[in-house]
Amino acid sequence: MTQQHPITPPPELVQQWDCEWREQQNAPVIGWSANLLAYVAARAAQWGADQELEACCEWLHWQNLATHPELIPSLRAARRPKAPSLKEQALELIDGCTDPESDYLDDNALSIIRRALEQLDD
Repeated sequence: MTQQHPITPPPELVQQWDCEWREQQNAPVIGWSANLLAYVAARAAQWGADQELEACCEWLHWQNLATHPELIPSLRAARRPKAPSLKEQALELIDGCTDPESDYLDDNALSIIRRALEQLDD
C-alpha cells in the first residue's frame, strides 16, 4: 500500500523535462541518474505546491478569518491529508475482507495487519 504524494509528477513527465533540458542545453546524455532526477522533480513540485497552498491560506486569512476561522485548517487538511495510520490501514484491509468478491489477503495486506497487531499491548 504505497501512497505517492498527490503532487509528485509522473515519471513520464520527469523524463520529458529531462529530454527538454538536455536539448536546450545541448547536454550529454550522461549526468543525473533517473532516480535523482525523479527525486528532485518530485521535491520541486511539492515545494511549489506547498508555497501555493500557503499563499492561499494567507489570502483566506485576510479575507475570511473573522467570519470563518475554520477555513484555513480545513483547507490544509483537505489539500495535505495525513497518510493513514497502520491501524487505519489494517482496519481498511479487514473491512475489504467482508466484500464477497475479495476472499483472501495477500502477503502485503497480512504484513500490515501483523505490524498493527504487534503494536498492541498484551
